[in-house]
Formats: sequence, structure tokens, C-alpha cells
Amino acid sequence: MLARVLSASLIGIDANPVEVEVDITARGLPHFSMVGLPDTAVKESRDRVRAALKNIGFQFPLKQVTVNLAPADLKKEGSCFDLPIAIGIIAAEEILPHEKIEGFVFAGELSLDGRLNPIRGALSMAIMTRQYGLKGIILPESNAPEAAVVNGVKVYGFSSLPEVIDSLMNNSKTPYQIDIQKAMEENSIYEEDFIEVKGQELAKRAFEVSAAGGHNVLMIGPPGSGKTMLARRLATILPGMTFDEALETTKIHSVAGMLKNSQSLLAVRPFRSPHHTISDVALIGGGQTPKPGEVSLAHNGVLFLDELPEFKRNVLEVLRQPLENGEVTVSRAVASITYPASFMLIAAMNPCPCGFWGDPKHQCTCTPGQIHRYRHRVSGPLLDRIDIHIEVPAVPYKDLSNEHSGERSEDIRKRVIAARNIQLERFKNDRKVYSNGQMKTRHIKKYCKLNPDAQVILDSAMQKLCLSARAYTRILKLSRTIADLDASEDIQSHHVSEAIQYRTLDRGMY
Repeated sequence: MLARVLSASLIGIDANPVEVEVDITARGLPHFSMVGLPDTAVKESRDRVRAALKNIGFQFPLKQVTVNLAPADLKKEGSCFDLPIAIGIIAAEEILPHEKIEGFVFAGELSLDGRLNPIRGALSMAIMTRQYGLKGIILPESNAPEAAVVNGVKVYGFSSLPEVIDSLMNNSKTPYQIDIQKAMEENSIYEEDFIEVKGQELAKRAFEVSAAGGHNVLMIGPPGSGKTMLARRLATILPGMTFDEALETTKIHSVAGMLKNSQSLLAVRPFRSPHHTISDVALIGGGQTPKPGEVSLAHNGVLFLDELPEFKRNVLEVLRQPLENGEVTVSRAVASITYPASFMLIAAMNPCPCGFWGDPKHQCTCTPGQIHRYRHRVSGPLLDRIDIHIEVPAVPYKDLSNEHSGERSEDIRKRVIAARNIQLERFKNDRKVYSNGQMKTRHIKKYCKLNPDAQVILDSAMQKLCLSARAYTRILKLSRTIADLDASEDIQSHHVSEAIQYRTLDRGMY
């Protein structure tokens, strides 16, 4: 007998339909074979399925069992095929009527006792189910919350294989329901707040400008000055995630297997801080079985690179494409996969190898040659993509002991959202630009016109500080953002003066 069960296979962050065909014949010796480019995890499912069926009281057929995963030229990976294979065997033995399983997508990993374990990519599979207009998707109970956020899809979550069989036989399925608005509110709470940061008023203002215009930031300062603390709180002043952003971010983390059990949505902007020993594949994505890297896990959020010069040069160079295009393409012999990677880059470094160059309270022990080599580990093209360079000095004791810490993240976020709304209106006819940090040359010429006083200040800075053409365009972008924070249509002289302050490296201070 032959049975067909629908399932799905992940390619990148999307799910593709897979038809699990199970053929059982009494001819020949008992044998279980699987075809259709299964990987090791899929091949091992025959042992899990055999044990699970035996332990729930089903007599595994002592016949020739052939399982085909179609299309045959698509590589299948993961353990999500356990459930559809088990259902296919039961249907092929005519215990479960075929019409009971038609139009449903099955996905789930089986334990040896028949329990259903969570899988990766349940959200992507639910989206695929909606795209193909199928009846619904049947998966492990712990994956039901994330799949249920997709409108128009009936999601059925079960804890064990016997529950699935009983529900199909008796038509007792109840779709999992979720309140999306409530899920967004419950999962959008940040633990950090800018009010916890003592001192560093210039850095706080720079981060406000950064959040308002989507500008990347490089912090330079000694150890313990609060660079990491500032970076961790940037997400708290960015505009809240929209449902579409939350859905896309959750999709990436679901495929990577990084969602917590029973978590429905990832509604806080992600903060990723990889160690400087990370490889280029782990950062950008890929591998023998391509998976999202850190740049994709930081999509719609913040990627923080602490101790920037300690990263390998080839690792940092792979950041150019995602910083420029907001996506990264991983090419392999079997396929070329594009992952979304639109993030804000926040980097931190010490002024020298020992970290105390320029610190009035500590003596620097580095030679000029060591300092020069340390600072030039970061390439010019990467620095070219960072708009704001700021100095983060050590915090004085009086600031640390001061009870007043400044504004809350919520108050700063209100100003950031107001500035972002101005930019959304400005770029409403350009689908690829959403903030000032993404402006190209044509946008700068159109939207960054200076009044006479501002032009005088910028001309003087260009000559006295020997600023480059690169610094010139960055200052114009920053000036536009600062003007938006002031709700000013024109760029004033004090906007340009503040923007120049945020170009520490171009001013020759380091």
C-alpha cells in the first residue's frame, strides 16, 4: 500500500513543501529504506520511528518499507520528518484513512516513547502552509505558539504521537489560538534602561543621534568606561518592533533553533555580541548545511563588536555586504541562499593595546609602533561605513556616586520616534531608504543643504582639521539627523558643529 503525507524542508529561512511517500509491500525480506537526499538526522529517523511505533503499541510491519522524500533533488535535513514518516506508515497499513491526513502539513521529532519534541523553523512551515492554501499544520505542542502567529493558518499542537492519531481518527482537533497584540506586548519588555548609565552625557547624546538616524557607532575608550553598557541599551531607545519586523526576526531565530520553548514572538530588538575569536562563517552564515550567522540573528537589532581590532581581518571584511545592502548571500555548490541582515553596527575599541593611552590617571605602556599597528587592524572601507566615532572616557567618581543618572530610555525613545517619522515621510517614495544613515549621494544633495552660517563652519572644519571627502558626507548625514531631532527643516550651524564632534578619528584625536 502507498500513503502520501505532506511535510516541509528548510532552505535558508524559508520552508519548501516535501511529500513523504511511504510504500509497504509484503514481497521480499523485511527492510526499511529511505531515498530523496536525506541527511544523517533524517536517515536516523527510521530507528526513532520504529521504536516510537513499537512503544505506543503499534506492530511495526515486518515488510519492505520504502520512504521517498519528494522532490528527490532537494536535500532534506533535520528531525522534523519523524512524525510524517510515522503517520505515513500507519496510513499505508490502512489503520488511518488517507482522507484524514490530506491537506495537512506534518512536522515533528519523535522520542522513542512516542513523545513529540520541538523542531526548528515551525514559523516558516506555517507561512508555507498559508501560501499553499492547505488545511492546517500539525506539529509539537511547544512549537504551536510561534506557528499560530501566522494569520489564516490552523495550527494544531500535540504532545505525543498517540494524541495525533486519536485526534485525526475522531476529528477532535482544536486549533491553537493566540492573541497577537498581547504576545507583542508581553515579549517587548527590555530589562536594561539608559537611566542606569552614570555620566557619559556626550556618549548618550551620540547614541540618541545614532538611533534617530540609523547611524553605526564606534566607541573609543579605556577598559571599564561603560562601552558595553551603552551598547546594550541602544535597542531600548530604538522604535518598537512592528509586527512584520517581529515576524521576520522570529523566523530567523526559529530556523536557527534559538527560540525558547513555547515562545510565540521575538518582539524585542535582538542584541548580538559575538566574541572576537568568531570565524567568518559563524559571523556571516553558511557552513556545510547553511545556517544564519550572527549578522542575520541581529537583523532588525544591534550587532555589537567589542574589542574591534582583535577580530581577524578577514572576519571584519565580510561585514561590507550586509552593511551596504542589508542582506547577505551565502553561495555553496548546491545552492545560493540570501539571509536578511539589516542591523545597526556598534563597535568598541581601546585607544591602544594596554587601553590607557590618553588616560590622565593611568600610564600607557605601549610603544608608538604598537599603537599604530593596533589602530590599523581595522580597514578603511569598514570605518567608511561607521558614521559616528566618539570618545568614551573613564567615568569620574563624582558621576558614579551621583544619584541622578539622566533620562529614561522611554523618554529618549519618544524623541527618536519623532525624528524617524520625519525621515519616513521624507523617503516615502524610496523603498530602499528608511533613515538618514542609508542616504546615498543623490539624497544628500537633495536633503542636506546647509544655510550660509552652517556652510562657513563646515568649510572651516574641512580646512583646519584636514577632513576627508568621506568625513564630509558623514557630517552632512549626521547634521540632517540632528536637525530632525530638533524638528528643524533647515540644517543650522549648531547642528553641523555637533556633527563634527562625532568624527573623532577624522579630527586626528586617535
